[in-house]
Amino acid sequence: MARLLVQPFALGPGEGFAVANPTGAVTTFKAMADACGGTITAIEGSAAPGEGPPLHVHPRQDELIYTLEGMHRVKLGDHVFDAPIGTFVFIPRGTPHTWQNTGDTLARFFAAFTPAAPEFEQFFVRFADLAPGERGVAAFARLAEETHAMEVVGPPLGHGRPS
Repeated sequence: MARLLVQPFALGPGEGFAVANPTGAVTTFKAMADACGGTITAIEGSAAPGEGPPLHVHPRQDELIYTLEGMHRVKLGDHVFDAPIGTFVFIPRGTPHTWQNTGDTLARFFAAFTPAAPEFEQFFVRFADLAPGERGVAAFARLAEETHAMEVVGPPLGHGRPS
């Protein structure tokens, strides 16, 4: 099988394909599957205070998250920990995980999936197309299933620290 010819590229601050996300802010795609020959999907994400996705699993991709701004709380399996600026998190495929912005301001992070996650990309495009009143955990779970981006296996982290 011939390897696809992939062209190098660079995106500056604020560049990329940006969409409204499920955590009350914006996700900007810095690298998408088709531009990278299927090797990586990379995003700059942001989340409003108190927000985060439901507990979920990516069955086909490993994920990494790096906190750029703000404070996150991360759950990997049964382990919950704080993730201040500079924290790196590696999430092997099949690991139930979630996170939450625990600060009072917008939080930002960089995340990447390998191999690339075109299903994940489609999930975000379809979520952004929903009217604001149609968004929420139920829409997240429905679109996750329809796009095969991830499997929702539990609720988002609450505002209080889990025991």
